[in-house]
Amino acid sequence: MGHYDTFTLVPALIIALAAKSKDTKNAAIAELEQGLVHLEEAASTKLSKGKALFGGENLGYMDIALGPFLVWIGIIEKLNGVKLLNETNTPSLLRWADSFFSHAVVKTIFPEAEKLIEFAMKLIPVLRARPELRLLLGISD
Repeated sequence: MGHYDTFTLVPALIIALAAKSKDTKNAAIAELEQGLVHLEEAASTKLSKGKALFGGENLGYMDIALGPFLVWIGIIEKLNGVKLLNETNTPSLLRWADSFFSHAVVKTIFPEAEKLIEFAMKLIPVLRARPELRLLLGISD
């Protein structure tokens, strides 16, 4: 994957969430890590100006566009015991994530982490059953 944005990272996110094969899942997680480093480069330029969010102190278009993606990153982290957003590789994105989830509006919209995990666990078998996703997820049976 040469150009990284949330649209090109979504397949890796789906694979990391629902793949049966550990190797397939690990490859997708590595792709997510690499993509997040590229997003970090873009984010650090915008967020290095002392802004907590892409929209400054208020939610902006980029915050709204990337926020739901961030939710799924958190689910992948919890289900796989990895830390995709971290101080070493993605410090600006990590700080942005903290600011995003601390925002009053976001707190009223997004469910608690446990509820999101419950939803993800129900979604995984649905994704695995989709014929068009089986090959992508490494399911051959």
